[in-house]
Amino acid sequence: MGDGPQRRVHVVINPASGKDEPILNTLNDVFRAHDVAWDVSVTHAYGDAKRQARAAIDAGVDIVVGYGGDGTQHEIANAVVTAAAETGHQTLMGVLPGGTGNGFARELGVPKQLREATVALCASTRTRAIDVGRLRSVGQAEVDDRYFIQRLYIGIEPEEQTSREQKNKYGVLAYAVAAAGRLSAPSEFAYHVEVDGEVLDFPASKMYLVNSGMTGAGLKVAKTYAIDDGLLDCFALDKGNLDTFVAAGERFLDLHGERASRYFRQARAISITVDPDQPVWTDGEYIGRTPITVDVLPGALTVVVP
Repeated sequence: MGDGPQRRVHVVINPASGKDEPILNTLNDVFRAHDVAWDVSVTHAYGDAKRQARAAIDAGVDIVVGYGGDGTQHEIANAVVTAAAETGHQTLMGVLPGGTGNGFARELGVPKQLREATVALCASTRTRAIDVGRLRSVGQAEVDDRYFIQRLYIGIEPEEQTSREQKNKYGVLAYAVAAAGRLSAPSEFAYHVEVDGEVLDFPASKMYLVNSGMTGAGLKVAKTYAIDDGLLDCFALDKGNLDTFVAAGERFLDLHGERASRYFRQARAISITVDPDQPVWTDGEYIGRTPITVDVLPGALTVVVP
């Protein structure tokens, strides 16, 4: 960024994210050293990041940056992709890790520390065009402008999700604590799934559609995914069927046996109905209940990367 004409950068800061650090002082030091014109907005509630990012895009910034966790990056990405769909012009997105897990930042190779990540943002001349998952319908209604960059998952009720209090207390271990608390939940539901025209009916507890499989702990939920292959990696887990977990483990270890692919598909378009209906989450945000239809927008988001 420093070798070309001065760029305008807007940073959306989520102060409720998981880190306690001097955000503004660090940004000011680095941006001044790289002669970057910048300003900030601060979120107070869900939805603020998307609204503030869109206002910055409409004002003509070159890069809109999220400081926060994966939920913040989800909102920024939604603003960028929505604006591009409406105007035909795509603003660059930048990522600064400020959350508990920061899986998306890890996916892009962004440094873990804010100062190093900001320096990388300023110094880099590299970008990466990544895929975006698009919700076409949720429940019985068609939807517009709903996207995800990491993963969509089904089967965790809102009260079972990892809480801010758990994140503050346990850090990245909060996700394991919350998962342990869900072990007593009902075992399985009836899934009806269409994957690129293939019809599948099976019992399952949860289902995942993965674009970015990197977790905040640095582990990958699958080795087959790529964020720029135009595909979602789809798999199911069933508490009543240990084989589904063994298969997931084989995929995680990058084994290529018959079982590893038994509950797994890669797809461009997916529709999912569950009886009874189940909660749906995108990038950790609750968005409604099944049925849903999803497709992929290849290379729809361009992100500055180190």
